Amino acid sequence: MLNAPAAPTYKSGKKSVAPAASPDEVRGAALQFLGQLAAEVSAGTVDLPCFPNIVLRIRNALADPKNTPEQTVKIVGAEPRLAARLLQTANSAAFNPSGKPLTELRTAITRLGHQLVQSAAMAFAVQHMKDEDSLRSIAEPLSALWKESISVAAICQVVAKHTKVTPDEAFLTGLLHGIGRLYIMVRAVGKADEFRHQESFLDLISGWQASIGKAVLENWGFAEEMCEAVADQGDYERKHKHDAELSDVLIVSIMLAESLKMPAPHVVDMEGAAAFSTIGLSEKDCSTILTHAELQLGSLQDALGC
Repeated sequence: MLNAPAAPTYKSGKKSVAPAASPDEVRGAALQFLGQLAAEVSAGTVDLPCFPNIVLRIRNALADPKNTPEQTVKIVGAEPRLAARLLQTANSAAFNPSGKPLTELRTAITRLGHQLVQSAAMAFAVQHMKDEDSLRSIAEPLSALWKESISVAAICQVVAKHTKVTPDEAFLTGLLHGIGRLYIMVRAVGKADEFRHQESFLDLISGWQASIGKAVLENWGFAEEMCEAVADQGDYERKHKHDAELSDVLIVSIMLAESLKMPAPHVVDMEGAAAFSTIGLSEKDCSTILTHAELQLGSLQDALGC
């Protein structure tokens, strides 16, 4: 752990870097900031300003074996905007191919299932954060991150079908794979604008976001497999001798999502990523997965508020 002084709190509004800071000073301040965040979440403190508490209440309720559908409906129904989001998601083309409309919250929750209810709740949370005046300065990068997360989630769902991993669990993992980046981004608001937009800081984020994301999800009580997958997302050399795991699905999906950003025909560089062989994917398989995911993306973005 870095022996760095505590960074100013989100609420203090103080600057940790002088306006004329040199690149080395900027990097040093950024490392102190990220080290402080890592220390906080490792110690069990997750402070995410403007994140709706109801999302975690739903998470805790769904994780409780004694919870009933009626209790979930009561929690969701206490927040009309979230209830509307769940109904919209359940009625979307992505999750309701039959087109038969749902009007009851209980039926919508039952149809979606636990993992997709949490996915819809996370979509509600991100939209809520984007609308907050205090986070207006990062509304655009938040939107970009959420769009990327939906793309990774869509691909995870398809890739999971080539493994024993549950597609809905893979979808939620893909949706949450960038939670560390979101956490850093939100906590950086009001702190040292001089380094928040620096390229060196963005590079540092990529090195810290997976471990911070894992710690955040652990604190929120998500399954160990999901937490480990988020931590492993950049470990392309990761090798596994047994059946493909959630980590393999996420690694492959992130790489495929990157290729999806390029003009067609999409070229997938599988070099150096053992997860492709662990799952048993060929170039043709990857091409088919991308085609399928592309067809789903529009309806998913509509459903999840991209």
